Amino acid sequence: MDISVCVADEDYEAWRQVRIAVVPGERCDTVAEMRAQDSPDRLLLLARIDGAVVGSGVADRSDSRGGGFVAPRVLPEYRRRGVGSALLQPLAAHVTALGLSELRAMVEDRESLGFAEHFGFTEIDRQIEQVRVLGDEPPPSALPAGVEVITLDQQPDLWAACFDTFGTEVLADFALYEPLEINAEQWVSSWAGDPMFLALYDGEVIGCAGLNRDSDRPDRAENALTAVRRDWRGRGIASHLKRRTLQWAANHGLSELYTWTQARNVSMLRLNEHLGYVTGHTSIMLSRPLPL
Repeated sequence: MDISVCVADEDYEAWRQVRIAVVPGERCDTVAEMRAQDSPDRLLLLARIDGAVVGSGVADRSDSRGGGFVAPRVLPEYRRRGVGSALLQPLAAHVTALGLSELRAMVEDRESLGFAEHFGFTEIDRQIEQVRVLGDEPPPSALPAGVEVITLDQQPDLWAACFDTFGTEVLADFALYEPLEINAEQWVSSWAGDPMFLALYDGEVIGCAGLNRDSDRPDRAENALTAVRRDWRGRGIASHLKRRTLQWAANHGLSELYTWTQARNVSMLRLNEHLGYVTGHTSIMLSRPLPL
């Protein structure tokens, strides 16, 4: 067995193929998107047996305060041969070297949960997948007086400009076990969808919703961030923006949308249910102290 760091685009594509095989129901970043996330804190690994790629892994700082995350993945036909353990060790060592004291991971199936528990991980949070089949989508309801909706491509500078007045507030309100720690650069590079609908009042962003299309499965997309500024909540803006994404997706040939929501974000789970989303998988967030 050989464990190596991803360097060339071919390595990144091989990493992607493992992730797609192991997590077929979720969108995987393109090579270009993965390259845009490169940093000294981020480690991508490939596992090979006799030259064949059999697994992959990623380690990085967590988006939430105080820890790092790891995701060792192994193709089903090569499991129970030590590949996952061989990936986990250098991934955990990398997070330790970042000076972090907590290691986190996400699992969705019993086999992965058992593997994590063997290494001392315990549950700290959950996320719920909700799926929406598209059809003949009705138009969204009316907006409050003075509110307009545009797409980000009409005013591309608005996303960076709204980080301090909108982004920091909505990120702080995520219903997570630890607060998110997202800086302005991450906000610009990773948090806007395409398309991204922005609700504006007096020229300021007060709400957003968008989509991230799946380049490997063009008929589906994942919902990007849906959020409304605190002083505008309860006025139907989130529902309006989500209806916009549903209508856009149906008009552009998509057949399905999915979204992941924190289990404690009851209001968003209920809104999605109201809009016709049905519950899919549950993802369990696990944690353990470092070093491994």
